[in-house]
Amino acid sequence: MAAAAAGGSSSSPSDFNNNHLHLLKQIRSHEVAIAELSHLSSSRAIYQKNGNLFFRTTVPKATTFEQSQLDMAKAKLQKPDSP
Repeated sequence: MAAAAAGGSSSSPSDFNNNHLHLLKQIRSHEVAIAELSHLSSSRAIYQKNGNLFFRTTVPKATTFEQSQLDMAKAKLQKPDSP
Protein backbone atom coordinates (compact mmCIF):
# COMPACT_ATOMS: atom_id res chain seq x y z
CA MET A 1 0.00 0.00 0.00
CA ALA A 2 2.87 2.35 0.74
CA ALA A 3 4.27 1.74 -2.73
CA ALA A 4 0.96 2.68 -4.32
CA ALA A 5 0.78 5.88 -2.26
CA ALA A 6 4.36 6.78 -3.16
CA GLY A 7 3.66 6.21 -6.86
CA GLY A 8 0.97 8.87 -7.01
CA SER A 9 -1.56 8.74 -9.80
CA SER A 10 0.81 7.29 -12.38
CA SER A 11 0.63 3.54 -12.85
CA SER A 12 3.48 1.36 -13.95
CA PRO A 13 3.34 -0.76 -17.08
CA SER A 14 3.33 -3.92 -14.95
CA ASP A 15 0.20 -2.69 -13.09
CA PHE A 16 -1.48 -2.08 -16.44
CA ASN A 17 -0.47 -5.54 -17.68
CA ASN A 18 -1.69 -7.20 -14.47
CA ASN A 19 -5.02 -5.36 -14.67
CA HIS A 20 -5.36 -6.22 -18.36
CA LEU A 21 -4.59 -9.89 -17.68
CA HIS A 22 -7.08 -9.95 -14.80
CA LEU A 23 -9.80 -8.50 -17.03
CA LEU A 24 -9.07 -11.03 -19.75
CA LYS A 25 -9.36 -13.85 -17.21
CA GLN A 26 -12.67 -12.43 -15.96
CA ILE A 27 -14.00 -12.19 -19.51
CA ARG A 28 -12.99 -15.76 -20.26
CA SER A 29 -14.57 -16.97 -17.01
CA HIS A 30 -17.88 -15.29 -17.83
CA GLU A 31 -17.82 -16.67 -21.37
CA VAL A 32 -17.29 -20.20 -20.03
CA ALA A 33 -20.10 -19.75 -17.49
CA ILE A 34 -22.49 -18.60 -20.22
CA ALA A 35 -21.53 -21.57 -22.40
CA GLU A 36 -22.08 -24.00 -19.53
CA LEU A 37 -25.43 -22.43 -18.65
CA SER A 38 -26.58 -22.66 -22.27
CA HIS A 39 -26.28 -26.46 -22.09
CA LEU A 40 -28.60 -26.76 -19.09
CA SER A 41 -32.35 -27.17 -19.22
CA SER A 42 -34.08 -23.83 -18.62
CA SER A 43 -36.32 -25.43 -15.98
CA ARG A 44 -33.37 -26.63 -13.93
CA ALA A 45 -32.69 -24.86 -10.63
CA ILE A 46 -29.09 -23.83 -10.11
CA TYR A 47 -27.09 -22.06 -7.43
CA GLN A 48 -25.34 -18.78 -8.16
CA LYS A 49 -22.59 -17.39 -5.95
CA ASN A 50 -23.14 -13.85 -4.72
CA GLY A 51 -20.33 -12.81 -2.38
CA ASN A 52 -19.70 -15.71 -0.03
CA LEU A 53 -23.24 -17.10 -0.30
CA PHE A 54 -24.99 -19.24 -2.87
CA PHE A 55 -28.56 -18.45 -3.93
CA ARG A 56 -30.94 -20.68 -5.82
CA THR A 57 -31.95 -19.22 -9.17
CA THR A 58 -32.98 -20.21 -12.67
CA VAL A 59 -30.81 -20.72 -15.73
CA PRO A 60 -32.18 -17.67 -17.62
CA LYS A 61 -31.60 -15.37 -14.62
CA ALA A 62 -28.06 -16.67 -14.13
CA THR A 63 -27.33 -16.33 -17.85
CA THR A 64 -28.57 -12.73 -17.83
CA PHE A 65 -26.41 -11.96 -14.80
CA GLU A 66 -23.31 -13.52 -16.38
CA GLN A 67 -23.94 -11.66 -19.64
CA SER A 68 -24.17 -8.34 -17.79
CA GLN A 69 -20.95 -9.13 -15.91
CA LEU A 70 -19.29 -9.99 -19.23
CA ASP A 71 -20.45 -6.71 -20.77
CA MET A 72 -19.10 -4.74 -17.80
CA ALA A 73 -15.72 -6.50 -17.98
CA LYS A 74 -15.48 -5.83 -21.72
CA ALA A 75 -16.33 -2.16 -21.11
CA LYS A 76 -13.54 -1.93 -18.53
CA LEU A 77 -11.15 -3.51 -21.02
CA GLN A 78 -12.02 -0.83 -23.57
CA LYS A 79 -11.21 1.90 -21.01
CA PRO A 80 -7.69 1.14 -19.77
CA ASP A 81 -7.65 4.32 -17.63
CA SER A 82 -10.32 3.03 -15.25
CA PRO A 83 -9.13 1.42 -11.98
